[in-house]
Amino acid sequence: MPGLISGEMLRILLVSSNEAVRNEVGVALMGRAGDHRLYWVSQPDLAAGRARDLLPHVILVDSELGGASPITVILALGEKLPAVPILALVGATAIDLAREAVLAGARGFVTKPIQAEDLLAALRGVLTPRGATTGETAEQEAGRVIVFCAPKGGTGRTTLAINTAIALRQLTREPVVLVDADYAAPAVDVALNLVAQKNIADLLPRMSRLDADLVASILATHASGIRVLLAPPPADLSTPISLPQVQQVLVWLKRLFSWVIVDLGLPLDDTAFAFLDGADRIVMSVLPEMVGLRNTRLMLDQLAYRGYPEEKVWLVLNRATMRGGVPPADIEARLQVRLRYRIPDDQPLATHTINRGVPIVVSHAGSALGRALLGFAAELRKELVPAQATEAGPARPSLAGVFARWTGRLSQRPGGAT
Repeated sequence: MPGLISGEMLRILLVSSNEAVRNEVGVALMGRAGDHRLYWVSQPDLAAGRARDLLPHVILVDSELGGASPITVILALGEKLPAVPILALVGATAIDLAREAVLAGARGFVTKPIQAEDLLAALRGVLTPRGATTGETAEQEAGRVIVFCAPKGGTGRTTLAINTAIALRQLTREPVVLVDADYAAPAVDVALNLVAQKNIADLLPRMSRLDADLVASILATHASGIRVLLAPPPADLSTPISLPQVQQVLVWLKRLFSWVIVDLGLPLDDTAFAFLDGADRIVMSVLPEMVGLRNTRLMLDQLAYRGYPEEKVWLVLNRATMRGGVPPADIEARLQVRLRYRIPDDQPLATHTINRGVPIVVSHAGSALGRALLGFAAELRKELVPAQATEAGPARPSLAGVFARWTGRLSQRPGGAT
């Protein structure tokens, strides 16, 4: 199992038929485990399928399974997800059962009633890579995720996302991936003149076996040097992509790329919010016209309700110089939000480049529109990459440090989501 990376939410799956045990685990983690999500499955026969969908970082198997054998469940889980560590939850006197669980493939056990210190120590033990020490300097950098969204179609969201991705590649020379997450109306392939046979749907059946080579094999390559994760034709996506699937894809992309640019379509459903939850910045493109401003206010309210901080959401005014458009000062007053950037109006050029499949920063970098798009990418880089990192290379958090931060927040913050 790949280790946790900085900023990643810990996913824990509990298999237990006893709701009291689920509550014990939740209380033990609350206020101590940082960003985490506890999933619970009460039917042992559903455990393997649930684990395959969730792709948890660790699985807890309780000895109380309504008559089912915990050893059988551990064996089944180990066969389906051999790289995911399993911990058994057993009674304080059930030493023989604990021994059987370890022989069946569990990495350890925690006795009941569950004590927070015991559970955290066991989790730390199975999540820390074998052979690693607290002083180890093995490093794993988390890429930055920028999600582009819009309150309605036609705001230039896709054009802005594409050109930002290529501009970041030109400015930083770092690896960049562009994700087409507009599953209702994908357009990145047309705008980049890409003909590819593979898309994110090819990853979904193999989520429990993802590795760097598999992810890379699905990505298309653009002449600019960026990689692209395309969306399937809408008719080919029979069921929505789940939140755990999105989280897992983002985790791998953040491991492989310094910049992950997401072109997010509507509606804002659970899949969309999975992308937004993982974003370092949310860029919302808006036009200087009244209907769009009304929809923008509604979307801003929706994001605020979900708990996204104001500084995380960047409002970008596209076609800012459009004749007859609402003045920027009036837009800021109406929305009570500062415009972070303005893109000038040159709709003929934008349409021309889309029809040719050659982005503006490639074909017309010297135009007013091209310079503005390059400037916007530079602003993002300045915001998200510390000055010293741009000079000496980005600071990489050590893996041991991630675990230490994750388990070291005793009583310092509210409990993670459960």
